[in-house]
Amino acid sequence: MKWGVLALWSVLFLFLFLSFRNTGIARTPSASLPQAGSSTASIKKSNQQHDSFTLKPAADLLLRPEGERKAGALASFVEGRSLEENGEIDKALEAYRKVLNVDPGHSKLASRVAALLIRQDDFPQAIDILKDAIKANPSNAEPYSQLALIYAKYLKKTDEAVDYANQAIALNPRDIEAYQRLCEIELAAGEEKKALGTLERATKVDSDDAAFWTRLGKLYVAILFKSDSQPKPDELRRVNDVFKKAAEHADDDPSVLKDVADYYAASQQLKEAIPLYLRVLELQPDDANAREKLASSFILTNQRAKAVEMLEQLIKQHPEKYQPYDLLAQILDDEARSLQRAKRLDEAKAKFARVVANYEQSLLINPNRAGTYLRLAELLLGPIKDPGRAVKILTEARRRFPGAPEIVYYLALAQREAKQIQQAVATFEEALHEAELDQDTEIVNAKFYFNYGATAEQAGLYEKAADLLRKSIALDPANAAEAYNYLGYMWGDHNMYLDEAEDMIKRALQIEPDNGSYLDSLGWVEFRKGRFDQALAVSHRRWKHGKKRWCSIRKTKSSQRRSMAPRRRSAKVRHPRRTRLSD
Repeated sequence: MKWGVLALWSVLFLFLFLSFRNTGIARTPSASLPQAGSSTASIKKSNQQHDSFTLKPAADLLLRPEGERKAGALASFVEGRSLEENGEIDKALEAYRKVLNVDPGHSKLASRVAALLIRQDDFPQAIDILKDAIKANPSNAEPYSQLALIYAKYLKKTDEAVDYANQAIALNPRDIEAYQRLCEIELAAGEEKKALGTLERATKVDSDDAAFWTRLGKLYVAILFKSDSQPKPDELRRVNDVFKKAAEHADDDPSVLKDVADYYAASQQLKEAIPLYLRVLELQPDDANAREKLASSFILTNQRAKAVEMLEQLIKQHPEKYQPYDLLAQILDDEARSLQRAKRLDEAKAKFARVVANYEQSLLINPNRAGTYLRLAELLLGPIKDPGRAVKILTEARRRFPGAPEIVYYLALAQREAKQIQQAVATFEEALHEAELDQDTEIVNAKFYFNYGATAEQAGLYEKAADLLRKSIALDPANAAEAYNYLGYMWGDHNMYLDEAEDMIKRALQIEPDNGSYLDSLGWVEFRKGRFDQALAVSHRRWKHGKKRWCSIRKTKSSQRRSMAPRRRSAKVRHPRRTRLSD
């Protein structure tokens, strides 16, 4: 019985009892007083005196001493409950002890008093209270379970704790609380096998309580499902059997069915989870959380059309929730990219626009999710090609999440694509500074320095760009072909450091020998160095690989100078991999 209900019954009992007891005094007379001048017979003392003139209650209405003690105990209980709610714990304990003096076998109250004493680190008193309760009522399991907790958690006496927990199980084998207590004690002692043995004992209990099986299943999951490994097939079957019993005894209780569905979803058994989520929604059509989980299950089982339908229904029912917008955006994003790969560009563009709209709506509802800002920025910089809008989004994100170098990095990229080159260089430097303060080595990597170097080159800061590109190469030389080529082409384009330029481009070609862009760069450097035959040979080599040439070599030097120069190429946006801020 919950404390509030017990207190209510106590007050009700006292109210009825006192009302009943007062009837001997407060009853309204049934007859009026005799009038003056009436016959002497009417005023002659009668052997039967009227109740209205009797101040002493009738014998059958008197409360016996035992009853008086119980009434006093109930009054003390109500007083103690009120004091506890007001934070007067010492006075509440004093009132509760009065109750236990009358009824030491009141196990629930004894456990409550013990819990309050534990808060005060008064373990001896708590143990005495519980042992007194056991003496008065040895068949109740609750004090044993509480003693097991005290001996295990506070006194560090594992053997005694295990004994008390086993006695609690023996007295009430259908109480999952006792199994959980023993399991926790054994796990704390490093005895995982014994803990699993305890749960195995529980599986043999004949219980039709769905909550018993749900909690048992969760205990199994806590032990067997480790973050760094998958459960073994026989372990998965064992846990499945427990949750199946929970579902069998659920009696269409949506909370139980949802717990079982969540287990199946978490263990990637989505085909089992989906029908349970559907049943939950039949019982509780407005359960937005179940609808969202069902949509996620549809996504993971590649039932995208059903997922979209489910999420659109959820948005209509609960337009104030941001999660459905996020999920719908992710599905539509995948579909748009599939259309893009299939060269259905107009359809892809329209789909990407829907993705952006959903992410923007999500941010309107909940602007406190950094990952959503970054996903939206990627779309605006990539398929949507609206860097100015990306700058606005990321500026707002930076305001909301100060000290987040990843957002500053994205902002620098957006500024560069929006042709705000000088501002982009400054923002890159700020991102670098914030990452160093945050000791974020994941962001400041080869890609970061490549993007920063390309931006510095566009700003005309060639020496700075060269230093940054060299840092990019040093951090990841095996994948530095693009950085080698960029540095070599930059020097060739500005007719500077041509020997280094040639060396850089040749290094790029060692990594990617058939890359047409790199061959173009090499041909241009050869032309700058006045080695026209070599430049022509490089052009033929490119032509042999079937690439489209950016230039055609003429016989005259003047025509060569005009035609050999590759078109000016802006650095390709290389997005950083999202790590900490992704959600």
